[in-house]
Amino acid sequence: MKNNGIRLNKYIASAGYCSRRQADRLIAENKVLLNGAIAELGTIVMPGDTVEIEGKLIVAQTEEDLIYLAFNKPQGIVCTANPKAKNNIIDFIDYPQRIFTIGRLDKDSEGLILLTNDGSIFNKIVRAENQNEKEYIVELNRPYNRSFVESMEKGVQISDQMTNPTQVKPLSNTKFKLILTQGLNRQIRRMCDALGYRVIFLQRIRIMNITLGKLSHGMYRKLSQPELRDLFELLNK
Repeated sequence: MKNNGIRLNKYIASAGYCSRRQADRLIAENKVLLNGAIAELGTIVMPGDTVEIEGKLIVAQTEEDLIYLAFNKPQGIVCTANPKAKNNIIDFIDYPQRIFTIGRLDKDSEGLILLTNDGSIFNKIVRAENQNEKEYIVELNRPYNRSFVESMEKGVQISDQMTNPTQVKPLSNTKFKLILTQGLNRQIRRMCDALGYRVIFLQRIRIMNITLGKLSHGMYRKLSQPELRDLFELLNK
């Protein structure tokens, strides 16, 4: 933490307790104490200050404490931190420090997912309005045609919402790469269902500048410094 202090919501998020937005709600509900007194929105935390939430001392991580992992999620693993959930991702990875996923992949999908203890970057990556790219390999149950590609690229009506335009790169008559800038629940499967196709394989291979590469199923790696530098540059545009 720098000597000129840090905003309280960012301090709480950097401790991995919750997102900045959730921190603001806790502050507004008078659940956050700064040096023993009820904190206000916009408060600056200075070195030596103590922050508590409902009796729990909150300690923000330094840059050396922050963890950023890329994980190749196998099918069947559930993206939840709930310890009661069978096959949950946190128990599967068994990392020695507290981490959480940035976004999710559904149980039947596989591929790249990021994990961290840095709550300050969560919303920057997952919010739809930030238009962050995610790339997938998709395989369908039967050959698709040009009309399918055009519909996917223009956007598809699912439930009461039209999806954003996508980028499609055919790989075979049943397989293609897809770039999304949204993250609706089971979006790709629902888009294909709406057009009369069923997804039989779905793998995420890229989140922004972070790629899956040759990372083996069920394995994780730390993000490199060049990857982190480029990621933060994209997030701060």
